[in-house]
Amino acid sequence: MPLSGDSDISSPAKQRAPVVNATHMIVLMVPQGAVVEVDQVADVAQAAGAEVIETRTVPVPVTLSDRRTVHNLLVGSADTEGLSSRLRDLSDQYGVDIALQPRAARCRPYRLAVFDMDSTLIDCEVIDELAARADVGEEVAEITAQAMRGELDFDESYRTRLALLEGLDARAVDELADRLPVKEGLREMTTTLKAQGMTLAIFSGGFMPIAERLQADYGFDEVVANTLEIASGKVTGRVVQPIVNREHKAAALQALATRLGIGVDACIAVGDGANDLDMMAMAGLGVAFHAKPAVRAASPVEVTHCGLDGVCYLLGSEGEFTDT
Repeated sequence: MPLSGDSDISSPAKQRAPVVNATHMIVLMVPQGAVVEVDQVADVAQAAGAEVIETRTVPVPVTLSDRRTVHNLLVGSADTEGLSSRLRDLSDQYGVDIALQPRAARCRPYRLAVFDMDSTLIDCEVIDELAARADVGEEVAEITAQAMRGELDFDESYRTRLALLEGLDARAVDELADRLPVKEGLREMTTTLKAQGMTLAIFSGGFMPIAERLQADYGFDEVVANTLEIASGKVTGRVVQPIVNREHKAAALQALATRLGIGVDACIAVGDGANDLDMMAMAGLGVAFHAKPAVRAASPVEVTHCGLDGVCYLLGSEGEFTDT
């Protein structure tokens, strides 16, 4: 992923000394239109009792260089709960993304990244879009919203919504696949993660034809999604087991990690809905992306205001914490 600008490193000392007190990295992502300075974040960190050791400007993709700036703040903190709470308040106040990452998570060599699809990789819920074509859009969208907030049983809500699609012309699926509204930063993210040697997977409670289109267009290695049964050119509305629900996603993550010969701590899981929480909790790095309130509340790391490239800024190395 081509980068704009050099890594502008500023240090309180003229010569960099070994950073022995560094425990965390604060990642500040400022989208276009938001205004917050690194010094404001540093002041908040210091007010929470943290030592700010160094700040650095992080290069961003050339294609996104006019849409965001990113900074890292190397800190030492003994009260991470208090620091995290203050940073989240600052994030909400200014509409910026601020992630607090412990050294171990920041330096872990990740090998696998799995992503929810609807409202994560793409800016829509596929079943809602298809329901609109079947003239049951409002009814299905309300059920989807409740399920994603964790207010309804996912399996039951899926059966209800799918049944309402009975008789829909299958061409509607292909037409949607041809005009998918992808999230900002998708191409930059997949290019970067693949360049780092990661396996990329889609784990979706949506439908296989849409996931397969994203796989072909953006280079995902694995796809797990629901089968959409078609007969005589029409959607049947019948469920084909298994339903890719919360438990299935977590099991799929474990199974894929095992097949790759890695532990789940070497995995990244990104999602927005309640059905993503188990795989996000299982992974070494779980990221709530443009997530529902309950998912944000359960996730220590979130990207809410920037694009999918935000996942890349959460990857670091041990070299960040030592004198190189």
